[in-house]
Amino acid sequence: MPHAAGRTDATRAVVFAPLEGAGRAELVEQRITDAIVAGVLRDGERLPSESDLARSLGVAVVTAREALVALRENGLVHTRRGRDGGSFVTFDPDATTRLVESRLRSLSRVELRDLSLHYAAIAGMAAEVAADRASDDDLASLADIDARADLATAGGARRAVGRFHLEVAAISQSPRLVHEELRLQAEAGPLLWMCLREEDARDRSRIVRLDVIQAIRDVQPERARRATSEHIAGAVQWLIDEKSRIDLGAHPAGGPASVADPAEGPPA
Repeated sequence: MPHAAGRTDATRAVVFAPLEGAGRAELVEQRITDAIVAGVLRDGERLPSESDLARSLGVAVVTAREALVALRENGLVHTRRGRDGGSFVTFDPDATTRLVESRLRSLSRVELRDLSLHYAAIAGMAAEVAADRASDDDLASLADIDARADLATAGGARRAVGRFHLEVAAISQSPRLVHEELRLQAEAGPLLWMCLREEDARDRSRIVRLDVIQAIRDVQPERARRATSEHIAGAVQWLIDEKSRIDLGAHPAGGPASVADPAEGPPA
């Protein structure tokens, strides 16, 4: 089972793993942006050089350079020249909130529901298998994650959710589930768990954790899967509702926000 340092190293490895498909600068920018917002890449941390970044992500150096320029323009990275120079992470909570909200606006409701199905399939299956394979030490580890959870802030609650899901995946003993959980956390965690900015959602996250722990302790795979999947579905429904609120706030009544999502067809 991975320890905290192991989880951190594994998550970072996913951040700098080769991109799938065409290596566009936008994809490099999004990968690093998500890692900064999720807290995988910390404030003040030095990023790999342009050549090292390009090599690890499987893109051209010019593509990595373009992505770093965009990150600087968004205030997520600053560059220093000289012997101890390089590109360093700049964590600005206000800026990252705007970026996550911008990403939410860019996604259709169909895309958000697809995210829900994908993540629920991974995390739900991990919980189901973990219920059959967990040892007493595994259960103690899950309980410790819950006990250490900081529910006072959205960031603390999000880190607790991420650590818990990753530990459940590790208990499943499936390297593929662990890798996919890491990938989803690195790429979608900040967006998926936006609901944790609300105290009720943070309290609910703990109730779900305790329910999943008890289901695993009682060797109830279906209950563990269902609790996990429903929690994710609820988080995505919050995103869909929040998208509607943001869209209405960005446009006057009767303006573009009143137009149906193109991917969903005409309103009922």
